[in-house]
Amino acid sequence: MTEPKTLLTRRALLSGGISLVAGMAFAAPQTTQRPVLRPVAAPAAPEVPTGVRPVARKNAVDLIRAAGLEGKVGFVISDHETGETLEQVDGQEGRPPASVTKTLTALYALEVLGADYRFATRVLATGPVTDGVVKGDLILAGGGDPNLVTDELATLAQRLADVGVTGIDGDFLVWGNALPGVKEIEPGQLDQLGYNPSLGGLNLNFNRVYFEWSRAGTDYTVTLDARSETRRPAVRTARMAVVDRAGPVYTYSEGQGVDDWTVARSALGKAGSRWLPVRFPALYAGEVFQILARDAGVTLPAMKLVDTLPAATELARFESQPLQDMLRDMLLYSTNITAEAVGMTATAKRVGRALDMQASAMGMAEWYTGRAGIDIHLEDHSGLTDENRVSARDEVAFLNAPGVEAQLRPLMKSIVMLDDQRRAIRDFPGQVRAKTGTLNFVSALAGYLETDKGRTLTFAIFAHDVAARQASLSSLDEQPAGAAGFNGRAKGLQQDLLQRWAVLGRIGG
Repeated sequence: MTEPKTLLTRRALLSGGISLVAGMAFAAPQTTQRPVLRPVAAPAAPEVPTGVRPVARKNAVDLIRAAGLEGKVGFVISDHETGETLEQVDGQEGRPPASVTKTLTALYALEVLGADYRFATRVLATGPVTDGVVKGDLILAGGGDPNLVTDELATLAQRLADVGVTGIDGDFLVWGNALPGVKEIEPGQLDQLGYNPSLGGLNLNFNRVYFEWSRAGTDYTVTLDARSETRRPAVRTARMAVVDRAGPVYTYSEGQGVDDWTVARSALGKAGSRWLPVRFPALYAGEVFQILARDAGVTLPAMKLVDTLPAATELARFESQPLQDMLRDMLLYSTNITAEAVGMTATAKRVGRALDMQASAMGMAEWYTGRAGIDIHLEDHSGLTDENRVSARDEVAFLNAPGVEAQLRPLMKSIVMLDDQRRAIRDFPGQVRAKTGTLNFVSALAGYLETDKGRTLTFAIFAHDVAARQASLSSLDEQPAGAAGFNGRAKGLQQDLLQRWAVLGRIGG
């Protein structure tokens, strides 16, 4: 169970919190219709450019059958300029889009909040500052920033010191209600999954704590801290005990304002580390801020949580990176907490009040009925739940809607095309920018394919094994048996289809 250590830049914090699998509840099985194919108008055996695999000569139904995914996949490929559907198999059936949901969330946030929107975390005072002392309460007030890290919180503490504050004669208050809080984005998953943390109006380190262990003889030394690039403050809002048992590897219980963890000694090995989710985010951030403020020369008393933000004057603030940059990272690293926070913040601005996560996601889905003329069902903004339903047809209609490609495509990740030895194909006749989505027995990819002739194609490929996913829900494994095989075959099919379309798109354009 040993995990590698990483340099804790923001990029490392983002990538370190990502796992490609998740176990969640699924509703009812769906009936899969017989595949329907509309072939691109092209010769049966087109000339294949150098480096591209011969799969381009096969039809899509044969490729699906060869991948062992018949009845488990739907796709649509269209001409972006005209919107004409060029080829489709079961494109009308709604399936879990997994993290492809984030494409919808990204555009929603951009159009409602604006590309330059920044989240603000502030320090406020209810009274004046006299001789360095706040004559009243000091408040750490979150603004919903999902990407705030310890080094940035240290900058905020230093800015407080820079305006001359050394202490307070009132209370140290912590307010984390800018967004409705949830203890975990998707209930029912394994407790230790760092990509399924809590969410609220005050978040830190993607609401994860760093657990590290090392063995000396028969005993283990364990630490829990809020580390980022230059700081590693130890925390007391999370505790870990090493216990003798065969399994499960981790257990979690909710203490009085503290996360109580145990880990099986037999699973630890000699040394290692991993991120664990935090369930009391405001308390976690408040504790860390208190430590950082002390280091900056500001003495604070024990913190108190408040539900309502008092009338107060701002003393210092820290603003996040612009929303557009945050969304680029979100699409690249697929950070679930970012998607939920930006989606809920956009809804709060649009409707005039903050809604809970599910209500906000459903409101976002309704907004898309008017924006893109699509009918989708969403219960979160990240795709971590497989209760979301989007068809390949509706995803492509969204990507083709006016103004979407210009805003979204530059934020998407470049997808490398691979040969039979899984090496990057040189001089591939096209460029793919897309968003991936992966859960256990769910694999999705959607985006844009630009051929070397300048033609842009829009596509969505959704694969979902209903029966296998249901059967996996009782597993205590982070990656149930068969999940890696299914997802590997689905990703291989994505490569096959994209290489086929790159060739056929050159001819049809």
